[in-house]
Amino acid sequence: MNAMTLIGGLVALALAVWSVRRCAAIEGPRWAGPLTAGLFGAWVLFFWQAGVTVFEVPRVLLPAPWAIVHSMADNLATLGRDFVQTVLKAVVVGWVLGSALGFAVGVAIDRAPFLQRGLLPVASLTSTIPLVAVAPIMVMWFGFEWPSKAAVVVLMTFFPMLVATLAGLQAAGKLERELMHSYAASYGRTLLDLRLPCAVPFIVSALKVNATLALIGAIVAEFFGSPTVGLGFRISTEAARMNMSLVWGAIVVAAVTGSVAYALLVLLERRWAFWHPSVRSS
Repeated sequence: MNAMTLIGGLVALALAVWSVRRCAAIEGPRWAGPLTAGLFGAWVLFFWQAGVTVFEVPRVLLPAPWAIVHSMADNLATLGRDFVQTVLKAVVVGWVLGSALGFAVGVAIDRAPFLQRGLLPVASLTSTIPLVAVAPIMVMWFGFEWPSKAAVVVLMTFFPMLVATLAGLQAAGKLERELMHSYAASYGRTLLDLRLPCAVPFIVSALKVNATLALIGAIVAEFFGSPTVGLGFRISTEAARMNMSLVWGAIVVAAVTGSVAYALLVLLERRWAFWHPSVRSS
């Protein structure tokens, strides 16, 4: 690396720091945050591309962003089938079933406290089971198709939703509950009108956590048995072939999917829990 290249790199680094700091200093409009994040990401990609090119990093170790984009364009149909198999089938189905089951069990435990002694310890075991241990078992039970991956996702998303539901139902103030009791409100009426609205921020937070867990669980589960399709299958297969550009392409698809899901849930939280201080202050 000659002196001109070093000087150019330092100038680019200084320009990157200055532009990101100026963008981050913008206050008021909501687009300032996404703009800062996008600018920061663009500079990361620039230095990634420049660093790989200047230092001649082997593609097996770290492919350049442009090589990843080119590989994704060449394998767009393949990645599309992988996305459908992993995300639209295993992740979505498992995320919905696991979150719904955790919510239902949480309400049942709250309604009948004696269940807390029996169900809660058993439910907590689901969060301690190693994913690498349960994934092969699910493949043996449900086969190599997406239902076995959905079963792994259900197991991973059940307990976070259960804990969040219980914490949210307990968030209602004692005075408010006593007021509902003084009006002779039934458990169902108190649940719908008071306790569930108070639990919405907790539930949405669990949904956001579960969205990430579901994606990770489905991809890892595909390492232990999968048809010839799926993001996890693509990563493991192409890594064995040293086709790291396509491996990074599958990782990009998973990362973008997780980011979009998180952003949609944040918008849902602002719509459902607009009254909560944590949402009003953001």
